Amino acid sequence: MPPTEAQDRPARLTVGVVGAGRVGPALAASLQLAGHRPVAVSGVSDASVRRAAELLPDVPLVTPAEVLARADLVLLTVPDDALADLVSGLAETGAVRPGQLLVHTSGRYGTAVLDPATRAGALPLALHPAMTFTGTSVDVQRLAGCSFGVTSPDELRMAAEALVIEMGGEPEWIAESARPLYHAALAIGANHLVTLVAQSMDLLRDAGVQAPDRMLGPLLGAALDNALRSGDAALTGPVARGDAGTVAAHIAELRRHAPQSVAGYVAMARTTADRALDHGLLKPELAEDLLDVLADSGERPASGPRPGNAPSTSTPDTPGADPDAPGADPDAPGPNTEGPEAPGPASDGPEAPEPGPDAPDHGPEGGDR
Repeated sequence: MPPTEAQDRPARLTVGVVGAGRVGPALAASLQLAGHRPVAVSGVSDASVRRAAELLPDVPLVTPAEVLARADLVLLTVPDDALADLVSGLAETGAVRPGQLLVHTSGRYGTAVLDPATRAGALPLALHPAMTFTGTSVDVQRLAGCSFGVTSPDELRMAAEALVIEMGGEPEWIAESARPLYHAALAIGANHLVTLVAQSMDLLRDAGVQAPDRMLGPLLGAALDNALRSGDAALTGPVARGDAGTVAAHIAELRRHAPQSVAGYVAMARTTADRALDHGLLKPELAEDLLDVLADSGERPASGPRPGNAPSTSTPDTPGADPDAPGADPDAPGPNTEGPEAPGPASDGPEAPEPGPDAPDHGPEGGDR
């Protein structure tokens, strides 16, 4: 994307953050590098205070209403489930000022969730960074080249995209009606990936591998690169080959050593088989035995449809309750599960405990995750 011309760049703005989770301070710090001036942040937990001190030193901690009183541009970086009530509360108490840029970072929502504030004169923007956040300074660097899901009124589109570019990101326009699907796609690709990788490492440890991360790193890096380049053509392994005996052995071992993993393995094997069939990678005659193995696992009735004479046997991908996602998101709204930090205009509310100061927010969740 070509550099933003001077006349298209937003004027230097005072910036406020409502919800000092992992995302808000990083975005504000990035805007500060672009010449904007953070002036206020809300956050009451120890983790919030720590993040604000590290990423936004000397920026005062105040109430959400006071953040809006001081800032031209306000980042609402709270979990998805807290966002609507927060916006309504801010509008009802008169905290919203006409002409104020109000930006939320939820993947799930477009600008409609900001309607109460818009009616009060705010300028609504939805800027969702498709990135995982740690709550540390490394997040600011990771924004370089990060895609943002952007939704805004047409008259604000240029300003929304310019803000993203100033943060080092790449704007990707998402229609209001497509936000839930967009968010679900990111949850499948990022949040579920973390679960699969963590589960794989656990099983490798059980198998005696001393450094499962070192073993998986090159393999997963190559698989991800191939998948991004080639899509389903990159499928390999026993399911794509139709090796029913190997799949049966896998399921038997998982039942013995990690029974909680069987349902996920079977679901992914069924989806992989369907995609391999659809793209001509798996021969229908081999798929018959493979699907029999999956049926015998108890995950699908043996009388279910077969390839070649009936539609695909998999059910549509379902993202689950929006954490985020992420978030999840995400993030229990969308793909993530940290609790709300700013549920209303007068108080940040409790922030859910975190595993540690460097615990990443796995998944593209742009709220207080």
